[in-house]
Amino acid sequence: MQAVLSTMVGVIVPLSIPVIAGAVLVRLKGLQTGHLLTFVLYFLLPCMVFDTLFNARISLEDFYKTVLFCLLNMLLLWFIASMAGKALKLSAPETAGLTLAATLTNSVNYGLPLVHLAFGQAGLDKASVYVVISIIIVNTFGVYFAARSNFSIKNAVKSVFTLPAVYAALLAVLLRTLSLRLPAGIEAGIDMVAIAYSPVVLAILGAQMAGVANSKLEKGPQKAFWAGLILRMLIAPLSACLVLFTLRISGMLFSVCFILASMPVAVNAVILSEKFGASPRFVSKCILWTTLASFFVLPVLIELVK
Repeated sequence: MQAVLSTMVGVIVPLSIPVIAGAVLVRLKGLQTGHLLTFVLYFLLPCMVFDTLFNARISLEDFYKTVLFCLLNMLLLWFIASMAGKALKLSAPETAGLTLAATLTNSVNYGLPLVHLAFGQAGLDKASVYVVISIIIVNTFGVYFAARSNFSIKNAVKSVFTLPAVYAALLAVLLRTLSLRLPAGIEAGIDMVAIAYSPVVLAILGAQMAGVANSKLEKGPQKAFWAGLILRMLIAPLSACLVLFTLRISGMLFSVCFILASMPVAVNAVILSEKFGASPRFVSKCILWTTLASFFVLPVLIELVK
């Protein structure tokens, strides 16, 4: 347990730097995240999606299993979040925010370095498959979950294809299938932009945390917040286990998928919730507290799967 805690400290300290920077800039300079969100969704994220998908080492068997796991687990959590929203009589934006909190995990910025340190290169290779699929899910189903709070189903589905990240993923798949490459200068530029994705979204996370850490929520959002906390930190690991056992996934792939599915709420959840009006304040609070809770929960889960 002590070794795992040391590993967690080694991951959290570097990741905390841009988070703290975002929080400090909000306090001292009144940083506004609106334009940053547009910059992330329409520029940084497409480059990140393309670069990750184009360069990932993907085994065909692991790819199929991971795709199946990600989709089934997401659908199960979506169903649970929807039922929880109805049971708690949450508004449409609150239910959309709860769905985002339940289904989107911080597998890129937090999960990848954690898996690398916990399981080594073999775990990182398998995690890259999960991350690629997660990025695609965020920019398809994630946008759909968020957009449904304000638009009809037709407009919500249409809004998925207004984001360039979807087309970046399709381009990466096409180039890999045809064994083609972009000119070296363009690839280097995309790689440079993709590297900037993580610190920028973590800075946005810090800015969001600074705005909600000491705020009180009304009765409706407060119920949604507790539901999101329970869904992400308790129900999500149980859901992941159920799907993994059902699909008969074992070994390293089981460990990696289980840990990544048990990560705290993704930064992307608050980006999408703010962009599409899906109760961003309670989603931000879910990110803050699930991230803090994960410092204690994830070491235990890693020990269990090891």
